[in-house]
Amino acid sequence: MKSTNLLFLFPLLLFCSATASSSSHQHPLDPLTPSEFDLIRTIVKKSYPFSPPKFTFQYVGLDDPDKPSVLSWLYSKKSLPPRRAFVVARFNKQSLEITVDLSKRAIVSTKVYRGHGFPMYSVEEQDSVAELPHKYQPFIRSINKRGLNISNVVCSTFTVGWFGDVKSNRTLKLQCYYADEEETANLYVRPVEGITIVVDLDDRKIVEYSDTGSVPLARPENTEYRFSKQKPPFGPKLNGMTMVPNGPGFSIDGHSISWANWKLHVGFDVRAGPVISLASIYDMEQHKYRRVLYRGYISEFFVPYMDPTADWFFKTYLDSGEYGFGQSMVPLKPRADCPANAVFFDAYHAGEDGKLVKIPNAICVFEKHAGDIMWRHTELEVPNEDIITEVRPDVTLVVRTVSTVGNYDYIIDWEFKPSGSIKLGVGLTGVLGIKGTSYTHVDQIKEDAFGTLLADYTIGTHHDHYLTYHLDLDIDGEANSFVKTNLETVTVKDQSSQRKSYWTVALETAKTEADAKMNVGLKPSELAIVNPNKKTKVGNNIGYRLFPGPVAQPLLLKDDYPQIRGAFANYNVMVTPYNKSEKWAGGLYAEHSRGDDTLATWTLRNRNIENKDIVLWHTVGFHHVPCQEDFPTMPTLSGGFELRPTNFFERNPVLKVRPAKPVRGVKCTSQP
Repeated sequence: MKSTNLLFLFPLLLFCSATASSSSHQHPLDPLTPSEFDLIRTIVKKSYPFSPPKFTFQYVGLDDPDKPSVLSWLYSKKSLPPRRAFVVARFNKQSLEITVDLSKRAIVSTKVYRGHGFPMYSVEEQDSVAELPHKYQPFIRSINKRGLNISNVVCSTFTVGWFGDVKSNRTLKLQCYYADEEETANLYVRPVEGITIVVDLDDRKIVEYSDTGSVPLARPENTEYRFSKQKPPFGPKLNGMTMVPNGPGFSIDGHSISWANWKLHVGFDVRAGPVISLASIYDMEQHKYRRVLYRGYISEFFVPYMDPTADWFFKTYLDSGEYGFGQSMVPLKPRADCPANAVFFDAYHAGEDGKLVKIPNAICVFEKHAGDIMWRHTELEVPNEDIITEVRPDVTLVVRTVSTVGNYDYIIDWEFKPSGSIKLGVGLTGVLGIKGTSYTHVDQIKEDAFGTLLADYTIGTHHDHYLTYHLDLDIDGEANSFVKTNLETVTVKDQSSQRKSYWTVALETAKTEADAKMNVGLKPSELAIVNPNKKTKVGNNIGYRLFPGPVAQPLLLKDDYPQIRGAFANYNVMVTPYNKSEKWAGGLYAEHSRGDDTLATWTLRNRNIENKDIVLWHTVGFHHVPCQEDFPTMPTLSGGFELRPTNFFERNPVLKVRPAKPVRGVKCTSQP
């Protein structure tokens, strides 16, 4: 082995690639524990002693305690608020809302939902209906007609949205792919086109079938992504890095994490995925922790494809509300998805029969040493001094998950900086949505192909990604306001200056929800959540500023059915008064929904938001025109946004960070 170089690091985590554990809840916002899931199943089964598909658990999560009771516990550390679970179930083709009191070991309320839409799908019911075509004779004949081996055909479930139907049944469509493991494992690039299959989830049977004729199957060459199947030449060559621990970088108590000047709570929800709560930062001058974020998570994920043809028009997904962003989380691979100094958390949810499902290594937490600079300055002009250079390398804390929703993999990061900033990142990778075609060259395309020709018989379809974040910011307290700092050009009309113009700022405080709706970038402005009741010593309102992420605007017509359901993405920024029930931007029952219970409809009430407990909703958007470099797997496309202190501190909070001490790496000698 080669000897390592000296590594100049901040203190790293003492235990590498460890797994955090929490056997019982210690915090009112802790996710449900394995024993609590077992208890919920036992309690519910007493009233509904039926097996799937007659009775199924569709969602089981923590019934959020009232915010005042959580804050009361936070300040006093006395008795925990009552633990309750919220269950959405299907029974006799109806959706039930069941609240279970865990301390009383009893159901305390049951309600039949009679509105539009259905709950998110379970993995088990999707797997069950995906197997139906293999025993369905018309499908078997279609596959035989194409000369394919049916044992290599894999079918996947696709939600169908809503397109004006007066009555909706709980149905899915199946798209099938050819997955000959000897040729390629990349099944999503080889769709079996021309076959339409509609299944009823409640009845677990095929209700519609058609075969309009075959399209050439994409070739398997150059589509394999497994390294073990690759052939030379390889490249480019990348070097690894040694990370040397030098003391614990952060501490974990259950789901609560303390690191540097931050404290936060990391939770999990089967629909939302990772949930960050009670993030507070220590103020050295005030000698206390000051709250920044009460709760934050991805509320909905809208992915409409731009192909209006019969086989594709319905592909307009609400990934969180239909498939479950948490349910879609996958185990993270140590030293690949997360670095060697990461600590891992398992996640748990309920299957359709209520039994516990474990996602090992679902969340990782690590100190990030990316070679970034926290701050620096070089000064040349100080009398009697040589060149003065002060530099502080940056170190951050990252909470990471990966959700694989069908063909796409989504990397979700929450990154906390000692300066007080919170960076929220998303990485898009995996496999594009592929449509089979007869084309082998762009010269053959005489009409809109609704995508890019990537290879023979392979179209990468145009589409969008919209992630809507729920950010309950409590900037040093619950009563906050949303302020736009508009930048305006001023003309110099007299002879007082040789300048003809400059810009200045005009503050605009949003009084109602309508005032706060906006699309970023239409005019120059800075956006902040401020606490109007607290000021710095020089009189500025303390606050946190939003540095927006990619802000693609929806291009669908407002009255197009997918956009009616996805109207929460019509604005990049919206602000609402805090309401415990307003969690899901696409509605609690997003599947087959009609857009009548979304963030867009809530804000029509135009409630007062000035100096109130408010929630910031920010939608990050991507228009995606596929290119050949995205095929056969897509290099990660990264985006995100930042929440950055603005007059929150009296001065730079990391001015006095101690310079990092060098850590000597382990010296390795070669073996004979």
